[in-house]
Amino acid sequence: MSSISRRDLLGGAMAGLAGLAISGGSERADGAVQERNTAQTTARVRPRGQVGPLDLKTEPLIDAHSHIWTPDLDRYPLAEGFTRDDMQPASFTAEELLKTCRPLGVGRVNLIQMSYYGFDNSYMLDMIAAYPDRFVGTAIIDPEGVDPAAEMAKLASKGVRAFRVQPQFLNLPIDRWLDHPGYESMFSYASESKQAISFLIDPDALPEVDRVCRKYPETPFIVDHLARIGVDGEFREPEIEALCDLARNPNAYVKVGAFYALSPMGPPYRDLAPMIRRVVAAYGSHRCMWESDCPFQVVDHSYQASIDLIQSHLDFLDDDDRQWLLAGTAESLLFPAAN
Repeated sequence: MSSISRRDLLGGAMAGLAGLAISGGSERADGAVQERNTAQTTARVRPRGQVGPLDLKTEPLIDAHSHIWTPDLDRYPLAEGFTRDDMQPASFTAEELLKTCRPLGVGRVNLIQMSYYGFDNSYMLDMIAAYPDRFVGTAIIDPEGVDPAAEMAKLASKGVRAFRVQPQFLNLPIDRWLDHPGYESMFSYASESKQAISFLIDPDALPEVDRVCRKYPETPFIVDHLARIGVDGEFREPEIEALCDLARNPNAYVKVGAFYALSPMGPPYRDLAPMIRRVVAAYGSHRCMWESDCPFQVVDHSYQASIDLIQSHLDFLDDDDRQWLLAGTAESLLFPAAN
């Protein structure tokens, strides 16, 4: 897979969502679209089918990051600017995710709102409601909405434990991309609710993340995908150093995954070991969590290969480290009910 296509997959159609955020902010400011869709959530929740209840003895692991979407566009329409052709693969439903992860011991997943749906989190919320013992969610809300904090509070009761933020939402200069009243409202509320703020960023956005980590020391902040270092095939020392320096903030966490995109060599991804070693040493395993970034991980690679890197190919990890990476950190931060 080329570096360009890897970046496209990892970005999750960011450009389209950025356009939605800019052009549709005022229209959504009253929250009407979200209210209309979430009001129907209970009626649309599907039965569990053949998926049984969570069994922590056989499914102890947690995937901190996977997307889902459905080809049912009548019930779950795409955001403006997206078409069915943008959905690659054409389908990756909650049931397809569970069919992929459960046989490998992964029983719980933090679902990440997919950009195809814009700020309408309905499909993700419905699947959390259908499988409340297995799923929590990371939603996307409009930072320019009327009351982002109120939206966060409403979604907390629906199983949303984090909110995704990226520079393309508002297109502010990268050296102050988080300097906005909407983000200030979100970060302040998160310091009370302990909902995390999850950043989809490149390394050049890390200085602003460091600033808000210091300004809001009680707010949990997560960097997704190792700040996408390596997605262009290069592992630059200043970028790795910047990611590791962020660890001086005890409220900063890192998702370790998206190996399909970050590793130029491919499975078993041993070329990522030096960077992961430094990140785990800087943050401690209790602030690092494994993520698959499905379904993109399984387009050309496998789910097993992603787990295997943590379980079998990083000799600097001990059993306690692996437990934190593969379950403990995500459980403590994203699945509070289990604690």
